[in-house]
Amino acid sequence: MRSRFAAGSALLSIWLLLAAAVVLSGCKEEAKQSLQTETAAFTKEGTLRILSAESDTLRVELDIEIADTDYETQTGLMYRREMKDSQGMLFVFQEEAPHSFYMKNTLLALDILFINKELKVATIHPNAQPLDEGGIPSRVPVQYVLEVKAGLADRWGVQPGDRIEFNRISK
Repeated sequence: MRSRFAAGSALLSIWLLLAAAVVLSGCKEEAKQSLQTETAAFTKEGTLRILSAESDTLRVELDIEIADTDYETQTGLMYRREMKDSQGMLFVFQEEAPHSFYMKNTLLALDILFINKELKVATIHPNAQPLDEGGIPSRVPVQYVLEVKAGLADRWGVQPGDRIEFNRISK
């Protein structure tokens, strides 16, 4: 009798563990869905100018958001549904190093400008496609990355070697 009770008890324990796993996985999925509905509005945190390498003339001036915390750099422009041509997001890293970006949960096509510690455009990745989870590497060490709407870098004539200037707005 005891062995039948022990086997029944063990079976009940396994069944309860499986039921708990199903319930918890459902909760995890629900939390993931609630994250997808979050949207963030543009908040101007500074201005950025791109200057031509050849003539030092102004190519464009933008209002920027600045991503310099771990959360901000990991989230970036995810879930944004719109961005004006006069806006961008500048990622600021502590040190110059190779960086790679991806378009997971990013709904807008973007141009990604990789910028070295001397504030010069090192490489440009045009037209990164929405929701593409493939890596977009800087190919060289960089300390800054600027994201703008796709097609704008070409329209403005931005080239590697161009330089940026930016300032933060006091809060």
